[in-house]
Amino acid sequence: MTDNTFPISKVDVLVQFFRNEVFTFQEAKQFSKNDITPTPKPDAIQKLYMRILQLLYPIRPECHYMMPENVSMAQEWVIPLYLRMCQFLPVCHIYDFQFNDLLNPKAKRTITILSGIMNFLHFRKLRLEMISENQQSFRAFTDKLQAYTRGVKEAERQIEKLTTIPPEQQAEAKELAAALSELQNTTAHQYQEMNTLNEQIAEWKTEIAERSQKLAQKKVDVATLKEDIAKLKSQIVESPEELKNEMERMKENVKNIKLSKERADERLVELQISVQGVTQIETEIQLLYKLLQDLQSGMDKMKIQLDEAQAVVTLKEKLEKELKKLVAEESQGKRALGMKTDKMSKQQIRRQRAREMREQHQQSCIGQYDQVHQKREEIVEQIQEISRETQQSKAKIQGLRDVCSQETDKAQALYDRLLATLDQFHERIENHAVQGSEYIMKMKTHY
Repeated sequence: MTDNTFPISKVDVLVQFFRNEVFTFQEAKQFSKNDITPTPKPDAIQKLYMRILQLLYPIRPECHYMMPENVSMAQEWVIPLYLRMCQFLPVCHIYDFQFNDLLNPKAKRTITILSGIMNFLHFRKLRLEMISENQQSFRAFTDKLQAYTRGVKEAERQIEKLTTIPPEQQAEAKELAAALSELQNTTAHQYQEMNTLNEQIAEWKTEIAERSQKLAQKKVDVATLKEDIAKLKSQIVESPEELKNEMERMKENVKNIKLSKERADERLVELQISVQGVTQIETEIQLLYKLLQDLQSGMDKMKIQLDEAQAVVTLKEKLEKELKKLVAEESQGKRALGMKTDKMSKQQIRRQRAREMREQHQQSCIGQYDQVHQKREEIVEQIQEISRETQQSKAKIQGLRDVCSQETDKAQALYDRLLATLDQFHERIENHAVQGSEYIMKMKTHY
């Protein structure tokens, strides 16, 4: 008893503890400090030991209410209590319990025994609280498991709803695909026609520029000729034959100019007709473009639904993995509890056989209990890691959504740029047509 592994408490602390934790009702009021010091009362201490054993082991209380008067009968009655205490006190690290500690107890001896029992009861209370907390956490985990299973079932239903397209929508989708292919073909043909028209307009513009250059050269030549004629007229007297020839030449030039003017008018009419055709084609292209926008919006909606379905599938896979992990952890916990119950039954059988085997078995039980507690802590850490992974997955999903919104903004910006370029292109075509008409009007006024 000199090398104790537990602190020796004061008598007041012991009395208060056993009143609150062991005794009930009137027994707690009757138990006092005088029952321990200065001379312990055997009846009170034996009753305290019996109540402790009743608290810890399934002993019937009616077996201890009858108190015999004969000493030999009292000793026979105390022997089972002594054997029970010999089985129990090694758990409290008290290995030298004697028979006189029940019949003739001493103050110091009883204080040390009671302090060891109090230490063990404190430890037992803490462990029971930890076990209750673990049970509550296990129940919470089972509730989460059920919630996850429900979420998985709901996700499966949503996936089925998203993947199974009704026949009406299937027909609409087929019609939209056919219309899209037809529109693509028509737009391709119209783009080819537009390219050919643009090439013809460019050729006409080059021809008009060449003819304008030729006209300018002719004007310069005519001006030079007039100057030469004026000079010659001032120097030489004209003959009537030469005047006739010059007049005929001038008439031929006027005829040629009229013919070129008529050709230019015909070409202007052709250009006006082509411009009208281009405007009609532009209106048709705008209608086709609107149809393409509608089809693109429908395709975007379908893509969004497919993305949601894929996200639901990924969530389902993650939840199934978490379910498998939780089921494995639950099976491990059940196995540990089964092993614990088997070991407790084996402990009871070994206690009946021998004292030494009981002590070793109790120590092994304590070590196994610590291992189970460590395993439970590991399970709690795993669950925390799972929650962290779920949070990370949520953050990734949010990031993907942000990226998708950014890409949609970029696509919208590109779409706006294309519309602006098309508007500029149409304005340029109109400006060129206006300039051509103005140039032709100038030519008409000139000639």
